[in-house]
Amino acid sequence: MRWRSPTRSGFPPAGLWLAPAGIVVALIVTAPLVEVDVARLAGAPRKLVEFLGHLVVMPDWDYLPDLWQKMRETLEMSFLATVIATALSLPLGVLAARNASPHPAVFHAVRQLLSVMRALPELVWALVFVSALGLGPLPGIMAMAFVTVGFMGKAFAEAIEVADPRPVEGVTALGASRGQVLSFALLPQAMPDLVGTTVYVLDHNVRAAAILGLVGAGGIGYDMVMAMRLFEYERIVLIALAIYVVVTLLDRLSDRLRARLIHG
Repeated sequence: MRWRSPTRSGFPPAGLWLAPAGIVVALIVTAPLVEVDVARLAGAPRKLVEFLGHLVVMPDWDYLPDLWQKMRETLEMSFLATVIATALSLPLGVLAARNASPHPAVFHAVRQLLSVMRALPELVWALVFVSALGLGPLPGIMAMAFVTVGFMGKAFAEAIEVADPRPVEGVTALGASRGQVLSFALLPQAMPDLVGTTVYVLDHNVRAAAILGLVGAGGIGYDMVMAMRLFEYERIVLIALAIYVVVTLLDRLSDRLRARLIHG
């Protein structure tokens, strides 16, 4: 039996085929603007396989002491930036949540502040702080903390906003103050999301710190960029593996913390 659409005419709804057709037309029209070249795309897999083939080398084990030092610096930068951002994001997240902010004007002002803080990536802010503070890990820490506050503040606010209102009503009915409602009704419900977001941000900051070395903001990024430029594949393998291991361990830590908070 021939398939028929459940519409009156038996044909698919116009929106069902107009939307994909519009996407295809938009891709065709915008392709020249972003310099999409079919010939280059066709040759890309071969070049990618050739590059990956260069990574099948014996790692430079003599580089391990320097790698450990740089990775430790990267982790310290990420940890400090995350701690600073968490301390600032929690009160800002409370002020940016509709059900916790003391006034609509405060809510909108803090929301706009958080949007400004996360509008530009860490690399741009690192350039700004490097120009103000000079080279070293400190500009990288400040750049990551600045952007992370914008992201975490918004994430914390949304986690608080989706809290079940019934515990809030119950605590309020007992005569609790605004601070008590926040402490005993809103934050306990949002805590699993807050912890998960914090560990995810630490994961993100490790990867971000690996790039900030490009502009002299400390971390493993400078060594990685120099290894790429000098085609030192035996070092690139170790750097990529170290970043992968750290990010994977942080991901497992996030899963364990969330499970313990949710299931006790």
